Amino acid sequence: MTARQRSTFSSTDPPIRREVVLGVDTHGEVHVAAVISPLGKILGTESFPATAVGYRQLLVWARKRGTVRRAGVEGTGTFGAGLSRYLLAQRVQVFEVNRPDRTARRLLGKSDPLDAQAAARAVLSGRARARAKSGDGPVHSARIYKLAKDSAVKARTQAINQLKAVLVIADPTLRERLSSLGNAELFRTCATLGATAGGGDEDAVAQATHMTLRMLAERIEQLTGQINELNQRLTRLVERHAPQLLVPVGIGPDSAVTLLITMGDNPERLNTEASFAALCGVSPIEYSSGRRRTRRLNYGGDRQANAALHRIVFTRLRHDPRTQAYYERRTQEGKTRREIIRCLKRYTAREVFNLVRPASHTPAL
Repeated sequence: MTARQRSTFSSTDPPIRREVVLGVDTHGEVHVAAVISPLGKILGTESFPATAVGYRQLLVWARKRGTVRRAGVEGTGTFGAGLSRYLLAQRVQVFEVNRPDRTARRLLGKSDPLDAQAAARAVLSGRARARAKSGDGPVHSARIYKLAKDSAVKARTQAINQLKAVLVIADPTLRERLSSLGNAELFRTCATLGATAGGGDEDAVAQATHMTLRMLAERIEQLTGQINELNQRLTRLVERHAPQLLVPVGIGPDSAVTLLITMGDNPERLNTEASFAALCGVSPIEYSSGRRRTRRLNYGGDRQANAALHRIVFTRLRHDPRTQAYYERRTQEGKTRREIIRCLKRYTAREVFNLVRPASHTPAL
């Protein structure tokens, strides 16, 4: 080392800290963390409570072993959501880590420390490349609203089926009076059914039938009101934060919300439109053997996003002349209906990605 080089260093300068990788196996009440070196050496394993104080303790503990810039966390959308938000706020890149496969668990065993170490090694090796959603903005709010809406829709469907099942076994006079009504009128009529007079067994059955139909109709009405309110909130959220998604043909508020939830509040975590297509399960998968070379549908990815793209494509096939012309052209080229639908979903994913993250132009169909 020359004199000039020696002069650039001082004994008072802080030592350069090595970078380490953090891995966390998350649970409802406790998180198990492991820190490994760039060469894969285990530097420590420790458990921390799944609380705000525990998150801070975990990061302080990890930083004592080196500079933490990357972390692999299991369940960033469930048990690890709070920890992921905290680490992102502390400028730590968080990667979603899948649980170890069964082969690895048969060979190495199953324990929380092993899972935490495997999470860190997945980030170090590059196997874990999906960055976690930030979960701190309007898209996360939409996700919570949609959870409530999906639950209400499921409960309303169940209540409707139960009401109609009760009506099937009801007294013939009542059944004939109600069976000709449409759903809306049926529910309103059932909601007004009162108690029957008399005290015999037949009257008791009729009273139970009336009461059950009335309660189910009231439940359906209440759930319908909740669904309508949540739909309005979701529509306003999309109109405020991503109105450009509602401009193209076939993309309604529900589909827009679903695709935004898949992208997250930090869409920059998706480097290319191809990564978004893979996340939606619409990227073609190579399926070749010997001289036979072909591609098949992708059965992975976010199936709700895949279903949203499917709805958009079928709406466009009914109402969009441009999509209809593309379908006819590819049919004449010998493509099957399934192959054309797959291509259209892939193009739609590219269009949505470029609307949320403006990039290069979308090629013409």
